[in-house]
Amino acid sequence: MKFEDYRISAGIKNNLKKQGFRRPTDIQYKAIPPILKGEDVLAIAQTGTGKTAAFAIPVINKLMELKRKAPFHGVACLVMVPTHELAQQVHAVFDNLAKGTNISATCIFGGVAQEPQIEKLKKGADILIATPGRMFDLVSQGHLKLHKTKILILDEADHMLDLGFIKDIRDLTRFLPKNRQTLFFSATINDKIKKLAYSLVKKPIRIQVSPKNPVAKNIDHNVAFIEMDDKRFFLERLIKENEEAKVLVFVRTKVRAERVKKAMERVGIHSNTIHSDKEQEERDAVMHEFKTGEVKILIATDISARGIDFPNVDYVVNYDLPEQAENYVHRVGRTGRGNQRGKAISFCSKEEIQILDEVEGFLGKEITVMEIGKNDYWETIEFTEDTDDNWKALLKEASREEKKKRKSR
Repeated sequence: MKFEDYRISAGIKNNLKKQGFRRPTDIQYKAIPPILKGEDVLAIAQTGTGKTAAFAIPVINKLMELKRKAPFHGVACLVMVPTHELAQQVHAVFDNLAKGTNISATCIFGGVAQEPQIEKLKKGADILIATPGRMFDLVSQGHLKLHKTKILILDEADHMLDLGFIKDIRDLTRFLPKNRQTLFFSATINDKIKKLAYSLVKKPIRIQVSPKNPVAKNIDHNVAFIEMDDKRFFLERLIKENEEAKVLVFVRTKVRAERVKKAMERVGIHSNTIHSDKEQEERDAVMHEFKTGEVKILIATDISARGIDFPNVDYVVNYDLPEQAENYVHRVGRTGRGNQRGKAISFCSKEEIQILDEVEGFLGKEITVMEIGKNDYWETIEFTEDTDDNWKALLKEASREEKKKRKSR
């Protein structure tokens, strides 16, 4: 089936054609018809499979039809997302698909001044993409009215419904009409979150299940057993042996991201970091530089693991394994998107072996081990250009001492 065969507006079809989209992906094929019919949907699909367009296409079409029948004013569709970057990305998808139609979209998020966002809302928006904090601020201040909202969408639903957000989402429903359509989209969802999702709707949710393998097939997975203090040397070597590659490096904390960046600087590797301590303007600049390839190395916390579409990422490196096994899926989903192949390499220290077991349990299979012989291991450490703590001199001294011991035996 092609998009031209769908009963959607000619304007949307034209926009899809301009963007090179001819046929729907699996999640789009399965989700678009029930959304057009007004059904509630719980959609679970692998990252990089076009989930945003799967709800944006039918929602824009539904709102166009509603406007033709009875013109309305105010936010008709609310899309909730967990991060600033995802809000901007989802907004861009809606904008591109709604060009030339009578449907408008805007987005609001924290970390920036709220006045410009309030002005946009005053001008009117049919679709609002929002992060929870800023949305509740503007609702409580009376700048945002949701009593006419007809569609609620939770993107990255598992994260939106975790313990940090569930109270906010329940509070949100008090401002929304009871008679509404509710859509949940995510790459992963567990039984607990599924129950919470069911509790937020009155009628049964139509569930679209992704394949048993939660990760796209065009990603090669490897794990290397590396001591925690040695990881920087292996990252340096990987980057220098793949100079043209775009590499997204995931670490566990903001502090660790900055430390890894400094370690790379000492060996002549230019990189950027992105995490929640950065101002929104700086985060936008970092995202732009990485997306365009101006900077090829980005060191990130899990703030960038969910839903963000980075084009042409060659390697995802789990410098630290994620605290939650399911985040592995979101991280590695930044590569191997669409028809492109990608590589995911995880550095696993002794302290992280239990986490690796949990990740493999979540995936339902073992990750291929990169065998590193002792000679290769030490060659990698000696390969470094890092002069911090005079590593090379210390290694050479240790090697001489080891040789002396062997001779004296």
